[in-house]
Amino acid sequence: MDIRRRNNVSVTGPEGSPVLLLAHGFGCDQNMWRLVVPALAKRYRVVLFDYVGSGGSDLRAWTEERYSSLQGYADDVVDVCEELDLRQAVFVGHSVSAMVGVLAAQAAPERIGALVMVTPSPCYIDDEDYRGGFSTEDIDELLASLEANYLGWSSAMAPVIMGNPERPELGQELTNSFCATDPDIARVFARTTFLTDSREDLKGVSAPTLVLECEQDAIAPREVGAYVHAAIPGSRLVTLDATGHCPQLSAPEATTEAILAFLESLT
Repeated sequence: MDIRRRNNVSVTGPEGSPVLLLAHGFGCDQNMWRLVVPALAKRYRVVLFDYVGSGGSDLRAWTEERYSSLQGYADDVVDVCEELDLRQAVFVGHSVSAMVGVLAAQAAPERIGALVMVTPSPCYIDDEDYRGGFSTEDIDELLASLEANYLGWSSAMAPVIMGNPERPELGQELTNSFCATDPDIARVFARTTFLTDSREDLKGVSAPTLVLECEQDAIAPREVGAYVHAAIPGSRLVTLDATGHCPQLSAPEATTEAILAFLESLT
């Protein structure tokens, strides 16, 4: 199988430089990183890709069996790393991809040497002392709405996820991204995203890790960032002066600066 075609892999930045592997979240594709790539690619080799079922990926490679768990997406990441023979790459994962990166790093520690988690959440559902931001009923309702009318759900939820109501163009961009995804594929990815509990997986993280959160985030509240930070020994938590769940779009300069500062600390 042609992995580069399957995952629509693109590479930019100076050859021979340390590698950053950027992974998008639910309903998105590699285009979501476009505002941070130019600054990152000045000093680093940047690898972008689309998960199967997203963006310009090969939809023929999608199966519900493989992509009904985060492990299927993590296997894609490892495949890309092996195809490009990446060594000690820094995996930058947005939203659910932060947890995908955890699984990929555990499966191939020689390939992924550090993690950057952008607005991560290991579990979206509240559980005893853990606050994920949603009740079980909230998630059930969210998924039922998505499955009943995906385009309507996208138009309603994307602006909430993006935040920044004074900048409606951001919410519209996310809406368009959601709507470009096949509804059947989106249904499976949504269930995988919102019903997975990855809290136990955090305990196995040994790679240097940066946790990036926003001041206000309707999808991953700050309690979640604090939880992830506490669960990963030696991790660094940075709270961006930003709102919403997609700071790489709403606050690209601050996001880039935080990532670069972390990368410099690794050398």
